[in-house]
Amino acid sequence: MADTPRQYSISNLHNARQGSVTAADMPHLAQVQTQVVADAAKAASSERSMTLLEGLKLYPKAVAWSLAISTCIVMEGFDIVLINSLYGLPAFQQRFGEQLSDGSYQISAAWQSGLSNGALVGEIIGLMMVGWIAEKIGYRKTMIAALTMVIAFIFILFFAQSLPMLLVGEILCAEVCPVALRAYLTTYVNLCWVIGQFLSSAVLKGVSNETSSLGYKLPYGLQWIWPLPLIVVLALAPESPWWLVRVGRKEQAKHQLLRLTSRQQEGKFDADETISMMVYTTELEKANTKGASYLDCFRGVDLRRTEIVCMVWAIQTLCGASTVTGYSTYFYERAGLDVSSAFSLSLGQYALGAVGTILSWFLMTWFGRRSLYFWGQIAMGSDTVRHWASSESHRRTIMALNGE
Repeated sequence: MADTPRQYSISNLHNARQGSVTAADMPHLAQVQTQVVADAAKAASSERSMTLLEGLKLYPKAVAWSLAISTCIVMEGFDIVLINSLYGLPAFQQRFGEQLSDGSYQISAAWQSGLSNGALVGEIIGLMMVGWIAEKIGYRKTMIAALTMVIAFIFILFFAQSLPMLLVGEILCAEVCPVALRAYLTTYVNLCWVIGQFLSSAVLKGVSNETSSLGYKLPYGLQWIWPLPLIVVLALAPESPWWLVRVGRKEQAKHQLLRLTSRQQEGKFDADETISMMVYTTELEKANTKGASYLDCFRGVDLRRTEIVCMVWAIQTLCGASTVTGYSTYFYERAGLDVSSAFSLSLGQYALGAVGTILSWFLMTWFGRRSLYFWGQIAMGSDTVRHWASSESHRRTIMALNGE
């Protein structure tokens, strides 16, 4: 394709609110050169018509990088389960808990809430900061800096001598939670998350009979395994072409884009067209958000979008996926299971989560994401009611037999 000077400005855009190029958008981009618009339309059309197999053939390197970088999410899942499951670990209970009348040790409810919520506070702070930081310096540098900080903050957890000290470490580690990498991933994030939870439970089960401080220090110390290899991977990984386009580094964006594609597909792929699509979409978004504020998220049609996004993310917590399940090991112990059996049941629980995630990849192609999400929630809710009714019936039967 002949080199053609390109102008990347945009004006007079009113109602276009799409993230991809369509014919209807073109009149709104009067100042974007015709060749750029034509290239963008071709690239967008090619992406929409691309099948899964074609995508794998064209972007095998992108898939490989995504799988490698997703290990950050495994690390996050490991850490999320770790603190809540430690409440059921004898060594942790004896070191930080209070002795009860029967001679056993327990972490008080207040400190359980404090430690768990401290991690969540750190996540909120990190989420508020990471978007701005990643947009300024890029995803790779943000993640490398975050992982470097994690290495330092784990020292606080590993050598913690008191609950307040442990709380500070939890907040600092969660504050640099690797959120920025979500742009590289899709539903594979869920599987990585569950893998991390499974590994955490496996480690805790392995040290469940250890009564010395090694019983709780070893799980924390194993978190040092993740950051250094991930820093190396991130240092070698390509930066997001979309981010490079947004900061005006289009030649670098093209170079990174070529790193993500297969050279064997050169005749079927035009990097310049794809970069033009990114430029077009970026300019479209800039014009669309010019003069906008966060208040616009709660006005008109955007209010509906805000409600949908908030509820979709809230359901992840409301269904108990990241709250109740985190306490499952401790709950199983309080229900009467021995320590080893409680951790074994937790392992089975997270294994089912992995199976469910893998099955969802196939079910989504048949039913769609919305239907699968909606009816999945209905099924979970119905099952919860059924279990409650069964346990209540069982309780009343026992009371009747005992003459109560």
